Amino acid sequence: MPGRPNKPPDIEAPPPSLAPIPEPPERKALRRLVPTHVALLLEIWKGAPSPDLTGPFGKAEASFSAGDYAAALAALDLLSVRFAEPRWPTLPEPFRLLRVPIPTPVPPHWDPDHSLPIAEKDAKKARKTAEELLVLARGCVAWASAHGVEAQDLTPRVETAAARLTDPSGLAPFYEEVDALWVDLRGRLPAVRAAKTPASAGPVAEGEEPS
Repeated sequence: MPGRPNKPPDIEAPPPSLAPIPEPPERKALRRLVPTHVALLLEIWKGAPSPDLTGPFGKAEASFSAGDYAAALAALDLLSVRFAEPRWPTLPEPFRLLRVPIPTPVPPHWDPDHSLPIAEKDAKKARKTAEELLVLARGCVAWASAHGVEAQDLTPRVETAAARLTDPSGLAPFYEEVDALWVDLRGRLPAVRAAKTPASAGPVAEGEEPS
């Protein structure tokens, strides 16, 4: 028939789906555990961070080693909140990324991504998370190289991860590389030492003055 009025409209094929990001709980915990370990080795703690910080970290390490990744993530969540408290020294870049985010409340329509489709919002968020992880990887390897930790082989691997971040097929290749880097770096880091808490002097006897 002229014009083929009964022809169904052409439907564009959906774009190919991106490869899923590998996020088993052990990897999610590892991606936070190793840069947190380096953050607690920084010079800002003057030799040893407070037990208020090393306590949650020690629990995270022990839980991770025991395979309790949910407990490890919960301990790291607590530590990320404490990193943001004003009583502690301000973490330098890029380790500020480990603090709990405290966004400034703004009207939804002020958000430039407010009108984006949900899938596009999620893709942008995933990309930003990966970019921040790459920044942390660079910072951790730079710290290791400057503090006597064997890291000669890790610098080119950071660059390999950066190259994979541009892979149009998705973020999975990037995470495969950077997760392997975290595994290797974790085994080379020195232990975190907690500051000693002052011992209790005990009760003062009547007629004595405290020393």
